[in-house]
Amino acid sequence: MTARYDVVIVGAGIAGLTAALYAARQGLNTLVVSSDLGGQLLLTNEIQNYPGFKSISGLDLIKRVEEQAKSYGAKIAFDTVTGVEERDGRFIVKTLMGGEIEAEALVLAFGKSPKELGVPGEEKLKGRGVSYCVICDAPLYRGRRVALVGWGYHNYENIMVLKKYASKIYWVFPGEKPLQDDSLLQEALKGGKVELVPRSQPAEVRGERKVEALVVRDKKTGEERVLEVDGVFVEIGYVTKTEFLKGFVELNDKGEIIVDQKCRTSRPGVFAAGDVTEMPYKQAVIAAGMGACAALSAYGYVMEKRGRRVAVVADWKHIETGEEEKEEKGTLFLKL
Repeated sequence: MTARYDVVIVGAGIAGLTAALYAARQGLNTLVVSSDLGGQLLLTNEIQNYPGFKSISGLDLIKRVEEQAKSYGAKIAFDTVTGVEERDGRFIVKTLMGGEIEAEALVLAFGKSPKELGVPGEEKLKGRGVSYCVICDAPLYRGRRVALVGWGYHNYENIMVLKKYASKIYWVFPGEKPLQDDSLLQEALKGGKVELVPRSQPAEVRGERKVEALVVRDKKTGEERVLEVDGVFVEIGYVTKTEFLKGFVELNDKGEIIVDQKCRTSRPGVFAAGDVTEMPYKQAVIAAGMGACAALSAYGYVMEKRGRRVAVVADWKHIETGEEEKEEKGTLFLKL
């Protein structure tokens, strides 16, 4: 059975959840579909430039917006979107779990996606030991053995998080050192939980129903080593994954979605917000603002399809004096 909604939002980062908040607040039956909650904000332990908060973690910010969106009736489904199409004037969202979701309007707000290893076993074991977010999933590996694939300061932070939970951590990286700061490296190695696996690249993730081992290959000798682990954390950056949108909406040469000032894409009824768009400033507050814009534009589109014109009124005095009653009958006023 196909589930039907007024608006479906793809992505549960700050842009997607803000869009859900605004869409649901306007009374639209709203669904968010995402493989995770929070997106790239979960990589940020401290945000100091989001208005209203001197300091807040990415996780705390996301949870607050999630709770707001849900309080207005927005629903969240954890699944991976594999394709979208337009059929008989409505949009069909296809997901990895095999379901189809129908919507009158669509908001694309899935930001950037984690880079994958591209090795045998990875796809099969996603969500069953293969993770792309340490801060999300580290608590699931208390007392267990894990591998972290990545380098740089961000992965120093990931190591410090994993040390709170895992009993053993293999730190896999392609160079001689995982980061340049020797003092931070020594801090990471304190306690004996962390074993460095230098000059190595993953070759295979093994396991039947869950991860059982990571096979790594020495870049110099070609020798392979089997690391017996319960989890593999892949933290090697992000890419824009919009291949499934080619021919559906207009993309730039970077694969980013092109939008206008109302967050409208090249296809009527489809809107986009946040880091997945061509907006050059990839900041949380900008993504949130775009999410609100996309949702309000989606609301206007849905109402006009139903024969109701939407007038945007930002002047509260105008509303309070009742002047709106002089406007055309059947017009909906969007209070911002």
